[in-house]
Amino acid sequence: MPRFEVRQTGKLNLTSYSGLALIGQCCQAAQVEAVIDPKIPVSQGMRTSDIVKSVVGLLSLGKSDFEAIEPFRNDRFFKESLGLTKVPGAVWLRQRLNAKAEAIRDLADELSLRLLERTEAPITPHKGYVCCDIDTFAMDNSGTKKEAVSRTYQGFDGYTPIAAYLGNEGWNTGLELRPGSRHSAFETHYFYERLFPRIERLVKPDQPVLLREDSGFDGAQLLFAKAAERDRQAALGRSLDFICKWNPRKQDKAAWVKRAEEAKAWVETRPGKREALLSLDIERAWHKEKRSFRLIVRVVERTIDKKGQHLLAPEVELEGWWTTLSCSAEEVIELYQHHGMHEQFHSEFKTDLDLERLPSGKFDTNDVILHLAAFAYNCLRLLGQIGLTGEIAPIRHPAKRRRIRTVLQEIMYRAAKFVAHARRLILDFGRGVAANVAVFVMLQNRLWAAASSG
Repeated sequence: MPRFEVRQTGKLNLTSYSGLALIGQCCQAAQVEAVIDPKIPVSQGMRTSDIVKSVVGLLSLGKSDFEAIEPFRNDRFFKESLGLTKVPGAVWLRQRLNAKAEAIRDLADELSLRLLERTEAPITPHKGYVCCDIDTFAMDNSGTKKEAVSRTYQGFDGYTPIAAYLGNEGWNTGLELRPGSRHSAFETHYFYERLFPRIERLVKPDQPVLLREDSGFDGAQLLFAKAAERDRQAALGRSLDFICKWNPRKQDKAAWVKRAEEAKAWVETRPGKREALLSLDIERAWHKEKRSFRLIVRVVERTIDKKGQHLLAPEVELEGWWTTLSCSAEEVIELYQHHGMHEQFHSEFKTDLDLERLPSGKFDTNDVILHLAAFAYNCLRLLGQIGLTGEIAPIRHPAKRRRIRTVLQEIMYRAAKFVAHARRLILDFGRGVAANVAVFVMLQNRLWAAASSG
């Protein structure tokens, strides 16, 4: 095996994360300075937009802790790629986020909306519907004394944020931190109030929207909130429907078996197992208002298990879905089954962006980090969708969507020589990476065009 001679010279300025230049273009396309600085001005010192862009830059490299900024303080490429006047230190970054957390959080979601609007990001429907998947997920922060850390539904201490993903690409249109012990449905109608206008901005009027949620969101208040929004959208000439998994708590299984017998809906799928699919109109009440909702229920009765063992008493399983769709019950179930795809998006936040354990002890600061992470996630998703799924993308297996980790490997952590000469900034990728250079140039041109538009 050869023994390599190690040298360090001051003549070369190398970077192992050339993709950060594209994140800077995303920030420009999202008009970070125009959104942040007029609303959060400073009399002296570093601009608030520099703080925001520094955090987004770190998150887009998969670094979530404040101390990760220190190696970049004397890195000219980090400063130039994000358009910073100065790179903040870890202490300054933490203090400014603590002080301005609420104000930045209220503006962070606007950055994602502008990015997706101005770059004309593709929002692909599924079976004719632009689907918006809403769900909560658990973040393990056990062994810490962070504010609002409590027991989650997965049995560890942490947080339970709520998120919304739009289209087959999984664009994040809402991500909010919550205490770990908070139930999915608690105050979710306020989340709807912030989410629905964003969907209206991003989805074309002629495209029907379908909200999908699991049984944690089964509650009269939320059903009425979605139905009210559906009526409002219909008045505007737009279509919005929903599928919400039914929670069969406190249901009499014997009564449902009897109801299936009366409807003559039983179908034997194998010896000892039969299923019935019922479509019912159920009246729900919230305060003084009453409304009828369609409920699809699947009743499964087993007298013989899958191994051929006869059971002493029949096993009855209930599963159901609230919906405003008028299509067949089988189509509703098939549309809901696609909802499980959003679990991958949760894992990308927690693993690819390294946000399982949030960096601050303050709840509001962690919340703003999560909001900025949603913007960084959308930036990376945009680079992946435009640059890694087309004809000029590096050779990989065909896919409709690339994972964030793939974007980090193929685009963000691409090494290059950084040259600043004659008022020009140059990235020299060297030989052997022609496909990656073509993707980089194409992405930069498209983002530059979006940033230059009105």
